[in-house]
Amino acid sequence: MNTPLFALVAVLSAVAGCSSDSQVYREQPLVAKVEMGMSKDQVQQIGGKPLSISDRTVEPGTCFDYMLTQAGQRHTFNVSFDRTGKVDHKSFMTCAEWSRAQQKAREPSGSMGGMGGGGGY
Repeated sequence: MNTPLFALVAVLSAVAGCSSDSQVYREQPLVAKVEMGMSKDQVQQIGGKPLSISDRTVEPGTCFDYMLTQAGQRHTFNVSFDRTGKVDHKSFMTCAEWSRAQQKAREPSGSMGGMGGGGGY
């Protein structure tokens, strides 16, 4: 498996469990109204002050952590901004979890060794 494809599979696997979360929280303003390219001010007008603000560790930028509440359930949600302060990602994970997923996706696949062939197990 080539590196870009493996990275995509790793990131998609990390967020695959979130599809049911998007159904539960789809009416929440942060989920429904925040769009790619919005500014930090626009996001805060929609979602209010975040629980925490952190610098991104993989790509330059900033990340806001929020806690969504719906029908007695709580779930983390992040909105991530590029170096120009525009939304470039949002997901049902913390900023730290998103950063780890990005880092893992960038790691070389050298540890995969010879998994691409027809190994004799």
